[in-house]
Amino acid sequence: MDVDTCESPHYFHREGKVRMAMQDAASFIPLIWSETPSSVMLERGRSNLALMEERRTTRHFSTRDVAREVIELAIRSASTAPSGAHLQPWTWVAIRSADLQVKLREAAEEEEQKTYAERMPEAWSEVLEPLGTDAVKPHLTDAPWVVVLFKQKKRLRENGEWGPTYYATESCGIAAGMFIQAVHTMGLVTLTHTPSPMGFLRELLDRPKHEEAMLVMPVGYPAEGAEVPDIHRKSLDEVAVFFDEQA
Repeated sequence: MDVDTCESPHYFHREGKVRMAMQDAASFIPLIWSETPSSVMLERGRSNLALMEERRTTRHFSTRDVAREVIELAIRSASTAPSGAHLQPWTWVAIRSADLQVKLREAAEEEEQKTYAERMPEAWSEVLEPLGTDAVKPHLTDAPWVVVLFKQKKRLRENGEWGPTYYATESCGIAAGMFIQAVHTMGLVTLTHTPSPMGFLRELLDRPKHEEAMLVMPVGYPAEGAEVPDIHRKSLDEVAVFFDEQA
């Protein structure tokens, strides 16, 4: 299924044109697109790779402020992500409030203490150990902004009844990745934090029952002297398989 469309489309070719038959009548507009020369594609791709290879996750944030428009731009960029049936099943809650961030940190650390002490299996703790993570989460109060991504599990239909959303987890995951890239492109850092369980976030941030917290992301400048683990990313051969007849 094409995650950008409302129904599964049936494509067919006639006289060199692509036509689309939909079960339900829908309006369409021309795709705005211009071809990019291959040389420019490669230049942009290499430039983007070089930029993203510099991206690192840090837990050391400066308290230096960040303009609200920067966060708005990151959220708007992320919200261009494709989504199941184009339902855009996400809510971004952006927090720049010292009092609320303290409450969020206290609640998150309470849950994290239980996780590290009682809930975490050995297989999980052994891969976290090299990263130096623990139940103490200063980034939630040091960073000037904390953005919480909520997944919408249901939607209110036009007839007033509640219906499901489709591929909400996948859609929000794509949007989260685009948010992270936008933050990095603008010159800031972020951290993907998933306190477990996360039910307290719905109550703390006064979100409706059909929304479920998925990710907590502090955003800001790195602290002076910020450090990151000495780790390396997998090579292309380790993460990709090609079936390429032209190679």
